[in-house]
Amino acid sequence: MRLFIAIKIPEDIKEYISELQKQIDTANNKISLVNKDNIHLTLKFLGEVQPNDIETIKESLNNVKFKSFSVHLNDVDVFPNENYIRVIWIGLEPEENILELQKNIDESLKSLFRKEKDFKPHLTLARVKYIEDKNNFINKLKNIKIENKKIDISNFRLVKSTLTPEGPVYEDLEVFK
Repeated sequence: MRLFIAIKIPEDIKEYISELQKQIDTANNKISLVNKDNIHLTLKFLGEVQPNDIETIKESLNNVKFKSFSVHLNDVDVFPNENYIRVIWIGLEPEENILELQKNIDESLKSLFRKEKDFKPHLTLARVKYIEDKNNFINKLKNIKIENKKIDISNFRLVKSTLTPEGPVYEDLEVFK
């Protein structure tokens, strides 16, 4: 089964992000917006995992200690770069506590999974197949104003992702506080 570790985003923030997504120029572009219900902060993608490994993963994640913290929404940006856009996202700041939590999760799972490289805390807004006019598109993206909305983080989740023709369906397997 396909698994990842994530932080759930509060409903009011997802509503706000859903409104922001309407400002993304999808005309003449092949862009798929992330469904509001699926917006989350991925800390680690585990990929395909054998069912008999799940208990070991849960035990490892239970050893991850962290204190609650808050972050706020930052700017809109793209991965991997402005010349080759595949993902549109919103950053989160300050990054330090998220990076530390992600590093601790990575460390707890090092015997089972490879460590993340170049982890960047972000919320994915859309996935991109094609953009007709990149310069115009980037200018419009940079003009999207993001309110400094706060997100309180007190837990993370082990999530099962089932791919369907309508998009992924997420199911929490365990919540870690």
